[in-house]
Amino acid sequence: MDMKLKGLLEEKKSTILSGWFNVIIETYPADNTGFLKKQKNRFANPVGHTFSQGLEGILEALIEEKGLAVALPFLEDIIKVRAVQNFTPSKALGFIFTLKKVVREELKTEIRQDQIDNELMSFESRIDDLALSAFDIYMKCGEQLNQLKFDELKRMTFTLLKKANLMYEIPMEESEQKDLEPTI
Repeated sequence: MDMKLKGLLEEKKSTILSGWFNVIIETYPADNTGFLKKQKNRFANPVGHTFSQGLEGILEALIEEKGLAVALPFLEDIIKVRAVQNFTPSKALGFIFTLKKVVREELKTEIRQDQIDNELMSFESRIDDLALSAFDIYMKCGEQLNQLKFDELKRMTFTLLKKANLMYEIPMEESEQKDLEPTI
């Protein structure tokens, strides 16, 4: 990354993080946004804390060009939260693309004056790569949630059938048990 862009991003990092955090919080109902923004305690507000830490880790990895491997754990934490909150995939992952808008808004004067368009395009390309990885993570989380729901439904059905005395075990004959035993 060009040192000029890197310096600008480092200089305005806290403002960029604040703007990016606010964009994510705005996707929640109005009655939740105040709490998510104001409560800083990680135990009282685990969602806000996860977002704050995650966004900072992702931005740091992008600025320092540490690669996706460094950013993915932070991204995964945020996506897990968003996946269980019944967001559509586009709403759950849209926050990644909003980083481009926040950076462009924050650096609009410098972009015009310093002509750092090429460097900015390279930075935005890394954001796009991050979004593609985020989609994979979101799909994996969705599959895990569906499997958990399926397993819970099976467990509940079995329990109900057992309580209703509609479930009974058929004893295996000795010959059937021998068929199931491993042979050496």
